[in-house]
Amino acid sequence: MQAFTIHKGLAAPLDRANVDTDLIIPKQFLKSIKRTGFGPNLFDELRYLDHGEPGMDNSKRPLNPDFVLNQPRYQGASILLARENFGCGSSREHAPWALSQYGFRAIIAPSYADIFFNNSFKNGLLPIILPEAEVSRLFEEVEANPGYQLEVDLERQVVVKPDGNELPFNVDPFRKHCLLNGLDDIGLTLEKADKIKEFESQRLASHPWLAVEPQV
Repeated sequence: MQAFTIHKGLAAPLDRANVDTDLIIPKQFLKSIKRTGFGPNLFDELRYLDHGEPGMDNSKRPLNPDFVLNQPRYQGASILLARENFGCGSSREHAPWALSQYGFRAIIAPSYADIFFNNSFKNGLLPIILPEAEVSRLFEEVEANPGYQLEVDLERQVVVKPDGNELPFNVDPFRKHCLLNGLDDIGLTLEKADKIKEFESQRLASHPWLAVEPQV
């Protein structure tokens, strides 16, 4: 998992509340057993004018010119502004996968659905909670200023605006440690690889028959 320390990037505003995970990545794209390739179908129903299905050549599909991520000024955005209850609906882990694979590193919203919130941290995506009034002010500033960038400093737990003003946010210490060090669940386990090997050696020394393959 990619570590998150300080990220500065273009902000894009998705001005709608209660965005559910089926809107983030529609159910027909969950058939894949891979963990990659979901970025082109992020917000598929909003992003394209036709109905999307797995295996389609997205480069040939008609884009919805009114959708925010299709507008030229937001190309390359890596910080998503959202409204309350972002990521509600089903618990699909594909939602943070699609957001990350599109290029987003952080989301800023007043609130999130719990499962989406947890899944985001496990996949290197930082979901930041700010007061609703501050989020609304960011929406106004982003929309009024093309090229509006924000800096997210996870170590200091602040969002830095272009004018230098800082917006503090809270984050669980354990989740912060994992993001700063790029540790997913597998990475956390591998941190204890030496202890695991030591345990296995001691167990086999005291129970040698465990190393004997059963006869069929």
